[in-house]
Amino acid sequence: MKETRSLPAELFAGRTLIFQLAKNDFKKKYAGSYLGIVWAFVQPVVTVMVYWFVFGMIRSSSPRPVPFVLWLIAGLIPWFFFQDGLINGTNALLEYNYLVTKVVFNIRILPVVKVFSAVFVHCFFVVVVPVIYTCMGYPPSLYALQLVYYSFCIFMLILAVTYMTSAAVVFFRDLSQIINIALQVGVWVTPIMWDFNDLGLGGILQKILKLNPLFYIVQGYRDSLINKVAIWDHPVLTLYFWVFTLAVFIFGTRLFKKLQVHFADVL
Repeated sequence: MKETRSLPAELFAGRTLIFQLAKNDFKKKYAGSYLGIVWAFVQPVVTVMVYWFVFGMIRSSSPRPVPFVLWLIAGLIPWFFFQDGLINGTNALLEYNYLVTKVVFNIRILPVVKVFSAVFVHCFFVVVVPVIYTCMGYPPSLYALQLVYYSFCIFMLILAVTYMTSAAVVFFRDLSQIINIALQVGVWVTPIMWDFNDLGLGGILQKILKLNPLFYIVQGYRDSLINKVAIWDHPVLTLYFWVFTLAVFIFGTRLFKKLQVHFADVL
Protein backbone atom coordinates (compact mmCIF):
# COMPACT_ATOMS: atom_id res chain seq x y z
CA MET A 1 0.00 0.00 0.00
CA LYS A 2 2.90 2.33 0.76
CA GLU A 3 4.19 1.92 -2.81
CA THR A 4 0.75 2.78 -4.19
CA ARG A 5 0.53 5.96 -2.10
CA SER A 6 4.00 7.11 -3.16
CA LEU A 7 3.34 6.56 -6.88
CA PRO A 8 1.27 9.73 -7.49
CA ALA A 9 4.06 11.82 -5.93
CA GLU A 10 6.65 10.12 -8.18
CA LEU A 11 4.54 10.73 -11.26
CA PHE A 12 3.97 14.36 -10.37
CA ALA A 13 7.70 14.87 -9.76
CA GLY A 14 8.49 13.33 -13.14
CA ARG A 15 5.65 15.02 -15.05
CA THR A 16 8.00 16.91 -17.39
CA LEU A 17 9.90 13.76 -18.31
CA ILE A 18 6.65 11.83 -18.75
CA PHE A 19 5.26 14.44 -21.12
CA GLN A 20 8.45 14.60 -23.16
CA LEU A 21 8.73 10.82 -23.44
CA ALA A 22 5.04 10.54 -24.34
CA LYS A 23 5.40 13.19 -27.06
CA ASN A 24 8.45 11.45 -28.49
CA ASP A 25 6.69 8.09 -28.30
CA PHE A 26 3.71 9.46 -30.22
CA LYS A 27 5.93 10.89 -32.95
CA LYS A 28 8.08 7.76 -33.15
CA LYS A 29 5.09 5.54 -34.01
CA TYR A 30 4.68 7.23 -37.37
CA ALA A 31 8.26 8.29 -38.12
CA GLY A 32 9.33 7.50 -41.66
CA SER A 33 5.82 7.41 -43.16
CA TYR A 34 4.74 10.04 -45.68
CA LEU A 35 1.60 11.06 -43.79
CA GLY A 36 3.22 10.84 -40.35
CA ILE A 37 0.86 11.32 -37.41
CA VAL A 38 -2.11 11.63 -39.78
CA TRP A 39 -2.27 7.83 -39.64
CA ALA A 40 -3.16 8.08 -35.95
CA PHE A 41 -6.47 9.65 -36.95
CA VAL A 42 -7.14 7.77 -40.19
CA GLN A 43 -7.75 4.36 -38.60
CA PRO A 44 -10.40 5.53 -36.10
CA VAL A 45 -12.21 7.50 -38.80
CA VAL A 46 -12.22 4.52 -41.19
CA THR A 47 -13.47 2.24 -38.42
CA VAL A 48 -16.34 4.59 -37.65
CA MET A 49 -17.27 4.74 -41.34
CA VAL A 50 -17.27 0.95 -41.68
CA TYR A 51 -19.42 0.39 -38.58
CA TRP A 52 -21.73 3.20 -39.67
CA PHE A 53 -22.18 1.61 -43.09
CA VAL A 54 -22.81 -1.87 -41.68
CA PHE A 55 -24.92 -1.10 -38.64
CA GLY A 56 -26.57 1.97 -40.12
CA MET A 57 -28.36 -0.35 -42.51
CA ILE A 58 -29.93 -2.23 -39.60
CA ARG A 59 -33.17 -0.69 -38.40
CA SER A 60 -33.01 -0.20 -34.64
CA SER A 61 -35.90 -1.49 -32.54
CA SER A 62 -35.68 1.61 -30.34
CA PRO A 63 -35.65 5.21 -31.60
CA ARG A 64 -32.60 7.32 -30.81
CA PRO A 65 -32.55 11.08 -30.18
CA VAL A 66 -29.72 11.61 -32.69
CA PRO A 67 -28.65 9.97 -35.98
CA PHE A 68 -27.03 6.58 -35.55
CA VAL A 69 -23.57 7.80 -36.60
CA LEU A 70 -23.51 10.37 -33.77
CA TRP A 71 -24.67 7.76 -31.27
CA LEU A 72 -21.99 5.37 -32.59
CA ILE A 73 -19.18 7.94 -32.40
CA ALA A 74 -19.97 8.66 -28.76
CA GLY A 75 -19.36 5.00 -27.95
CA LEU A 76 -16.36 4.39 -30.17
CA ILE A 77 -14.22 7.36 -29.11
CA PRO A 78 -13.62 6.09 -25.55
CA TRP A 79 -13.16 2.56 -26.86
CA PHE A 80 -10.39 3.67 -29.24
CA PHE A 81 -8.62 5.32 -26.30
CA PHE A 82 -8.96 2.24 -24.12
CA GLN A 83 -7.77 -0.09 -26.88
CA ASP A 84 -4.76 1.99 -27.87
CA GLY A 85 -3.74 2.72 -24.29
CA LEU A 86 -4.05 -0.89 -23.12
CA ILE A 87 -2.14 -2.44 -26.02
CA ASN A 88 0.71 0.06 -25.93
CA GLY A 89 0.80 0.28 -22.15
CA THR A 90 1.06 -3.48 -21.83
CA ASN A 91 4.16 -3.50 -24.03
CA ALA A 92 5.79 -0.50 -22.33
CA LEU A 93 8.57 -2.43 -20.58
CA LEU A 94 9.27 -4.59 -23.61
CA GLU A 95 9.58 -1.59 -25.89
CA TYR A 96 11.68 0.43 -23.45
CA ASN A 97 13.77 -2.50 -22.22
CA TYR A 98 16.93 -0.42 -22.61
CA LEU A 99 15.61 1.93 -19.92
CA VAL A 100 14.54 -0.92 -17.65
CA THR A 101 18.14 -2.05 -17.29
CA LYS A 102 19.26 1.41 -16.15
CA VAL A 103 19.56 1.42 -12.37
CA VAL A 104 18.95 5.16 -12.03
CA PHE A 105 15.81 5.27 -14.18
CA ASN A 106 12.39 5.11 -12.52
CA ILE A 107 10.67 2.49 -14.68
CA ARG A 108 7.35 3.00 -12.93
CA ILE A 109 6.69 5.97 -15.21
CA LEU A 110 6.89 3.86 -18.40
CA PRO A 111 3.29 2.57 -18.39
CA VAL A 112 2.17 6.17 -17.80
CA VAL A 113 4.23 7.33 -20.78
CA LYS A 114 2.52 4.86 -23.13
CA VAL A 115 -0.97 5.64 -21.84
CA PHE A 116 -0.29 9.37 -21.98
CA SER A 117 0.87 8.92 -25.58
CA ALA A 118 -2.63 7.68 -26.43
CA VAL A 119 -4.14 10.80 -24.83
CA PHE A 120 -3.06 13.03 -27.74
CA VAL A 121 -5.33 11.34 -30.27
CA HIS A 122 -8.16 11.08 -27.76
CA CYS A 123 -8.00 14.80 -26.97
CA PHE A 124 -8.25 15.55 -30.69
CA PHE A 125 -11.46 13.54 -31.01
CA VAL A 126 -12.94 14.94 -27.79
CA VAL A 127 -12.56 18.42 -29.30
CA VAL A 128 -13.71 17.45 -32.80
CA VAL A 129 -16.76 15.36 -31.87
CA PRO A 130 -18.80 18.30 -30.45
CA VAL A 131 -18.02 20.17 -33.67
CA ILE A 132 -19.38 17.23 -35.70
CA TYR A 133 -22.53 17.16 -33.56
CA THR A 134 -23.00 20.89 -34.10
CA CYS A 135 -22.49 20.64 -37.87
CA MET A 136 -25.16 17.92 -38.04
CA GLY A 137 -27.65 20.07 -36.16
CA TYR A 138 -27.27 18.60 -32.66
CA PRO A 139 -25.09 21.08 -30.74
CA PRO A 140 -23.97 19.70 -27.36
CA SER A 141 -24.98 21.47 -24.17
CA LEU A 142 -22.90 22.27 -21.10
CA TYR A 143 -23.17 18.60 -20.22
CA ALA A 144 -20.42 18.03 -22.81
CA LEU A 145 -17.96 19.44 -20.25
CA GLN A 146 -18.39 16.12 -18.45
CA LEU A 147 -16.23 14.58 -21.18
CA VAL A 148 -13.23 15.89 -19.24
CA TYR A 149 -14.29 13.83 -16.23
CA TYR A 150 -15.04 10.68 -18.24
CA SER A 151 -11.74 11.02 -20.12
CA PHE A 152 -9.99 11.10 -16.74
CA CYS A 153 -11.98 8.02 -15.70
CA ILE A 154 -10.85 5.99 -18.67
CA PHE A 155 -7.27 7.22 -18.30
CA MET A 156 -7.20 5.93 -14.72
CA LEU A 157 -8.82 2.64 -15.72
CA ILE A 158 -6.24 2.05 -18.46
CA LEU A 159 -3.39 2.98 -16.15
CA ALA A 160 -4.65 0.65 -13.43
CA VAL A 161 -4.87 -2.29 -15.81
CA THR A 162 -1.57 -1.62 -17.59
CA TYR A 163 0.44 -1.59 -14.37
CA MET A 164 -0.70 -5.17 -13.97
CA THR A 165 -0.38 -6.30 -17.59
CA SER A 166 2.94 -4.54 -18.33
CA ALA A 167 4.55 -6.35 -15.39
CA ALA A 168 3.04 -9.73 -16.23
CA VAL A 169 3.86 -9.65 -19.95
CA VAL A 170 7.59 -9.51 -19.20
CA PHE A 171 7.35 -13.08 -17.91
CA PHE A 172 4.41 -14.26 -20.01
CA ARG A 173 4.76 -12.88 -23.54
CA ASP A 174 1.58 -14.59 -24.74
CA LEU A 175 -0.39 -12.09 -22.66
CA SER A 176 -0.19 -9.58 -25.51
CA GLN A 177 -2.05 -11.96 -27.82
CA ILE A 178 -4.58 -12.78 -25.12
CA ILE A 179 -5.28 -9.06 -24.65
CA ASN A 180 -5.77 -8.59 -28.40
CA ILE A 181 -8.34 -11.39 -28.41
CA ALA A 182 -10.02 -10.01 -25.29
CA LEU A 183 -10.33 -6.62 -26.98
CA GLN A 184 -11.94 -8.21 -30.03
CA VAL A 185 -14.53 -9.77 -27.73
CA GLY A 186 -14.80 -6.70 -25.53
CA VAL A 187 -15.88 -4.35 -28.31
CA TRP A 188 -18.97 -6.53 -28.81
CA VAL A 189 -19.67 -7.22 -25.13
CA THR A 190 -19.62 -3.50 -24.40
CA PRO A 191 -22.79 -1.73 -25.70
CA ILE A 192 -21.04 0.35 -28.34
CA MET A 193 -22.72 -0.74 -31.58
CA TRP A 194 -25.88 -1.84 -29.78
CA ASP A 195 -27.91 -1.04 -26.71
CA PHE A 196 -29.93 -3.23 -24.37
CA ASN A 197 -33.24 -2.31 -26.01
CA ASP A 198 -31.96 -3.37 -29.45
CA LEU A 199 -31.23 -6.89 -28.21
CA GLY A 200 -34.09 -7.07 -25.75
CA LEU A 201 -31.69 -7.75 -22.89
CA GLY A 202 -32.88 -7.27 -19.36
CA GLY A 203 -32.85 -8.78 -15.91
CA ILE A 204 -29.76 -10.52 -14.60
CA LEU A 205 -27.95 -10.55 -17.96
CA GLN A 206 -28.19 -6.77 -18.27
CA LYS A 207 -26.89 -6.36 -14.71
CA ILE A 208 -23.93 -8.62 -15.46
CA LEU A 209 -23.01 -6.70 -18.62
CA LYS A 210 -23.20 -3.42 -16.70
CA LEU A 211 -20.46 -4.70 -14.39
CA ASN A 212 -18.09 -4.03 -17.29
CA PRO A 213 -16.42 -0.75 -16.19
CA LEU A 214 -16.37 0.38 -19.82
CA PHE A 215 -20.16 0.47 -19.75
CA TYR A 216 -19.92 3.36 -17.28
CA ILE A 217 -17.53 5.20 -19.59
CA VAL A 218 -19.48 4.65 -22.83
CA GLN A 219 -22.75 5.54 -21.14
CA GLY A 220 -21.07 8.62 -19.68
CA TYR A 221 -19.97 9.85 -23.09
CA ARG A 222 -23.48 9.40 -24.44
CA ASP A 223 -25.02 11.05 -21.39
CA SER A 224 -22.71 14.03 -21.92
CA LEU A 225 -23.25 14.42 -25.65
CA ILE A 226 -26.74 13.06 -26.25
CA ASN A 227 -28.87 12.27 -23.20
CA LYS A 228 -27.85 15.32 -21.14
CA VAL A 229 -27.59 13.33 -17.92
CA ALA A 230 -25.35 14.52 -15.09
CA ILE A 231 -22.63 12.45 -13.45
CA TRP A 232 -24.38 12.45 -10.07
CA ASP A 233 -27.49 10.88 -11.58
CA HIS A 234 -25.67 7.50 -11.56
CA PRO A 235 -24.28 7.33 -7.98
CA VAL A 236 -24.20 3.52 -7.79
CA LEU A 237 -22.42 3.09 -11.12
CA THR A 238 -19.98 5.89 -10.25
CA LEU A 239 -19.14 4.33 -6.89
CA TYR A 240 -18.75 0.88 -8.45
CA PHE A 241 -16.46 2.19 -11.19
CA TRP A 242 -14.09 3.95 -8.79
CA VAL A 243 -14.01 1.07 -6.31
CA PHE A 244 -13.20 -1.31 -9.16
CA THR A 245 -10.55 0.99 -10.65
CA LEU A 246 -8.92 1.66 -7.29
CA ALA A 247 -8.82 -2.07 -6.47
CA VAL A 248 -7.19 -2.88 -9.82
CA PHE A 249 -4.77 0.03 -9.41
CA ILE A 250 -3.66 -1.14 -5.96
CA PHE A 251 -3.26 -4.72 -7.12
CA GLY A 252 -1.46 -3.67 -10.32
CA THR A 253 1.04 -1.35 -8.64
CA ARG A 254 1.81 -3.91 -5.93
CA LEU A 255 2.36 -6.61 -8.55
CA PHE A 256 4.57 -4.24 -10.54
CA LYS A 257 6.64 -3.46 -7.44
CA LYS A 258 6.99 -7.14 -6.55
CA LEU A 259 8.15 -8.18 -10.02
CA GLN A 260 10.23 -5.07 -10.71
CA VAL A 261 13.45 -6.51 -9.23
CA HIS A 262 13.37 -9.31 -11.82
CA PHE A 263 12.65 -7.23 -14.94
CA ALA A 264 16.29 -6.57 -15.86
CA ASP A 265 17.15 -10.27 -15.58
CA VAL A 266 14.39 -11.33 -17.96
CA LEU A 267 14.74 -8.47 -20.45
